[in-house]
Amino acid sequence: QVHLVESGGGLVQPGGSLRLSCVASGSTSDYHAIGWFRQAPGKEREGVSCISYGDVSTYYADFVQGRFDISRDNAKKTVYLQMNNLKPEDTAAYYCATGIVYGNKCLEGHDYDYWGQGTQVTVSS
Repeated sequence: QVHLVESGGGLVQPGGSLRLSCVASGSTSDYHAIGWFRQAPGKEREGVSCISYGDVSTYYADFVQGRFDISRDNAKKTVYLQMNNLKPEDTAAYYCATGIVYGNKCLEGHDYDYWGQGTQVTVSS
C-alpha cells in the first residue's frame, strides 16, 4: 500500500509561481512512474507531467509550454512540480499518482495504482 500526500497549492496571481510537492509513504519504489494530473470544475482530468517507470524519461503536456518542471528526490520520497508563469487556465485541483507505467503512457492517467487527495491551485488577480 502506498499513501500520497500533495501540498503547495494556493492562490497566486497570473505570472506567479508555485511548487507542488507529493510525498509518498508505504511500499514505495524509486522506479515506479509518478505523474501529476489536474482537474478543473466541469472538465475531465488531464495529465500535466510525469516521470515514466524506471525513472527514464519525463513528459509534459503540450499546454505546459516549458513553464513547469517535474523532479523527484528519492531520498525524501518526494516528487515536485515547479510551476512558473501560471495562467488562469491552470486553475484546477492537482493530483499526483504512482504505479508501473511505461513511456509516455504515464501522461494518460491509466494504470496508476495509487492517487493522492489533491491540492488546489487557483490563479487569479
